[in-house]
Amino acid sequence: MKTRVKEYRTAARMTQQQLAERVHVSSRTVISIEKGQYNPSLMLAYRMAEVFGVSVEELCCLRENREMEDRNYFAL
Repeated sequence: MKTRVKEYRTAARMTQQQLAERVHVSSRTVISIEKGQYNPSLMLAYRMAEVFGVSVEELCCLRENREMEDRNYFAL
């Protein structure tokens, strides 16, 4: 899943460790989310969105991810 976590984190001049501490996860979790290797839970997405002052939909690229999922589904 594509997210804007890295974009918002770097704009906030926050390290991965600082973000991890604010949302109560390991820095490894933040790294994995930023690389698209791990999808955050709804609660984690909410916590990160709250840190950056954006909606979960914006942080997690809801529209883009839904369109990509729909394309993949209908391609079957």
